[in-house]
Amino acid sequence: MTKLTIKDVLAFEVLDSRGNPTVAAEVILSDNSSSLAYVPSGASTGKYEALELRDQDKSRFQGKGVLKAVNFINNEIKELVIGLDPLDQKAIDGNLCKADGTDTKKAFGANSILALSIANLRASAACKSIPLYKHIHSLYKDVSKTNRTPTLPVPMLNILNGGAHADNSIDFQEFMIQPLGFNTFKSALRCGVEIFHELKNLLKNKNFNTSVGDEGGFSPQLKTAEEAIELILEAIKTSGYKAGKDVFLCLDPASSEFFQEGKYFFEGEDKLLDTEEMISYLKTLTSKYPINSIEDGLHEDDWEGWKSLTKSLGSDVQLIGDDLFATNPKRIRRGIEEKVANSVLIKMNQIGTISETMEAVSISQENGYKAVISHRSGETEDTSISDLAIGLAAGQIKTGAPSRTDRVSKYNRLLILEQKFKIPFIKENEVI
Repeated sequence: MTKLTIKDVLAFEVLDSRGNPTVAAEVILSDNSSSLAYVPSGASTGKYEALELRDQDKSRFQGKGVLKAVNFINNEIKELVIGLDPLDQKAIDGNLCKADGTDTKKAFGANSILALSIANLRASAACKSIPLYKHIHSLYKDVSKTNRTPTLPVPMLNILNGGAHADNSIDFQEFMIQPLGFNTFKSALRCGVEIFHELKNLLKNKNFNTSVGDEGGFSPQLKTAEEAIELILEAIKTSGYKAGKDVFLCLDPASSEFFQEGKYFFEGEDKLLDTEEMISYLKTLTSKYPINSIEDGLHEDDWEGWKSLTKSLGSDVQLIGDDLFATNPKRIRRGIEEKVANSVLIKMNQIGTISETMEAVSISQENGYKAVISHRSGETEDTSISDLAIGLAAGQIKTGAPSRTDRVSKYNRLLILEQKFKIPFIKENEVI
């Protein structure tokens, strides 16, 4: 039998959901199997993320072009992988990281490396004639000690946007709902969709605009987090569901975005809080409302504050580190050692390869931390994170509101996989 190898690699400059350039890559194998992958891009990016390479040529796309990244894939990266075994994902990713030679992938750019990494992953699944999630799970069994079986994730739907994701005065970035009281992904998603549409009706009736932000959630001109929460609770009630039983609230303050000179400045509310006051504020919100998850409640470098926040709320609320951990195994290990947070947001483009992403998830799960698979605000029609959430048995996925095809495509992929392969849906008491 002829040995399977990578035969060719192609790269393209395409557009993401914000109309900004991003990278796509195609990997073609020696048996002519092939697959295409697209790389997302964040708006509120943490400073510890791997570098996203942009051209900085102001004559094209306001400097946001990615022709340099495309050129790296079509030349240096292509030469590194031609002839390699595509099924050895770890070796391919390792070769790319070694050739880049930097911790932040600033030589080739994380978007260049990740495009190849995902495309190879997808092409490998294609050549094996199996769904992507099964191929991911087969790789993960060699990485993780937790021996998990593939499961469908509980969705976290960002139905109201603020912060860097919307043009309004709300300081918090995301207001999400998580339908936990259901036995199938299909029924959980239906709950979220019905609440989303009911929220739209409420906003119309109260004379708010119903335009949506980057992640598909509504972005009305509200000023406070509590205004947003109260609207969502009203939508839950009028939809016929019970907050705190059927569905819970999840917040992403994205606190690093409004951290200035050691303080948390709420521009929309015109208030300034120190770390302890910020913790007290979050504690007040969780005691008043059915909130089960808070992401980036504090600044990415406020480690002492995170320790206090974890001691105060960690036994009752899922505390997710996004900018804090940046999907970086080294930072996740530090968080575990210092007992900071209890969950990790997983974004592939924060670290740059599939193999490192799997390592981040395995470290988290093996130490009792939850792993939440996440999209970015600048998305594409690529649905790899849906399969990733299943294959890694992550249990939770963040992929926006049920509007805009860049978000809905992920939900549709999960719906089809559930019905086609009878994948089990994780139960409520296994999440929080």
